[in-house]
Amino acid sequence: MLTTEEQIQTVSNKVPAPPSPLDLIKPVNITSLQSNLTQINSSITEVNTGPVMITQKKLEFKGGMNVLGLIGFFIAFGISMGKMGDQAKIMADFFNILNEIIMKLVSMIMWYSPLGIASLICGKIAAIKDLETVARQLGMYMVTVIVGLVIHGGMILPLIFFTVTRKNPYAFYGGIFQAWITALGTASSAGTLPVTFRCLEENLKIDKRVTRFVLPIGATINMDGTALYEAVAAIFIAQMNDVSLDAGQIATVSLTATLASVGAASIPSAGLVTMLLILTAVGLPTQDISLLIAVDWLLDRMRTSINVVGDSFGAGIIYHLSKAELAAIDAKHDIKDGTDMVKMHLMNHKVLQKPVREDINTPPFSGYASLPTDEYQVDVEPPLSL
Repeated sequence: MLTTEEQIQTVSNKVPAPPSPLDLIKPVNITSLQSNLTQINSSITEVNTGPVMITQKKLEFKGGMNVLGLIGFFIAFGISMGKMGDQAKIMADFFNILNEIIMKLVSMIMWYSPLGIASLICGKIAAIKDLETVARQLGMYMVTVIVGLVIHGGMILPLIFFTVTRKNPYAFYGGIFQAWITALGTASSAGTLPVTFRCLEENLKIDKRVTRFVLPIGATINMDGTALYEAVAAIFIAQMNDVSLDAGQIATVSLTATLASVGAASIPSAGLVTMLLILTAVGLPTQDISLLIAVDWLLDRMRTSINVVGDSFGAGIIYHLSKAELAAIDAKHDIKDGTDMVKMHLMNHKVLQKPVREDINTPPFSGYASLPTDEYQVDVEPPLSL
């Protein structure tokens, strides 16, 4: 069982600023100051500025799960199991059985998920004091995610494709338009795979050896839209709770979002599950995820479409870079096939030209026990004369 462990985190505290050396050295004549103030007939307002506060950061232990440590440990654990081969088969069987048990539990929980999700959303809305402000914040959050996905899918990915291939990326977009629409409707990269195969192989004429290798891997680990969405969602939850993230925490969010998106399943709303890892890594409240469920149905489709577009552009770039190698392999196979055909033709020609040796199985001698030879003579007796 996983237990809550202590981890080191950066904590920011506001403390009074220490006095400067000049304030300690410079004397203050209080008697003269009071005498000057008594000579003023007009009323003055006393302003108390208070001590100057500064932000001081320090490292301290804080309760929570060390998510990055767990991810690093299990990556090393899996690599070590892979190197052990058959010796680790018992451990692999254990994890497979454990996975089946968990899937059975998940399938049971899924029957109650509509009621549970509705209860979470209603409870979160009822606890909101200013619903109008939260609704405005959610709207800005949606706009931020959509604008980020549009910039990534409409500018960054085409720019990378053009830089590598020197081809028009928007003509490439026209070839994968059907796959993009299918991803918007299904919100699943795996469900869009057959349409993506057909678009790349039939519309864009990309080699099947490239698409059948790149697209299944991309649908599993290439979740660039999901990584962008999770990072923005973590920062949004931090702003809702008036938590200021420093540069180190933002870098932690980015790194954890990238690693979590690689492990996310290619099914609808899988990003909400991996959001727990990101929020736990930076110490943000995980209960605010229920607020994002209300708008996740739209954002999930948007980020899935960007995932499919990224997979398709990746397959196009790989095909461009490996086109010469594929052509060399095809030429080598053609030469080998041609050589085999010539050899087979020559063998058939020699068989046809070879004289057939007569034996007892060759007509017209078939059926006889022996063949006639030159020494074989037949003595014919002369006829009797009357």
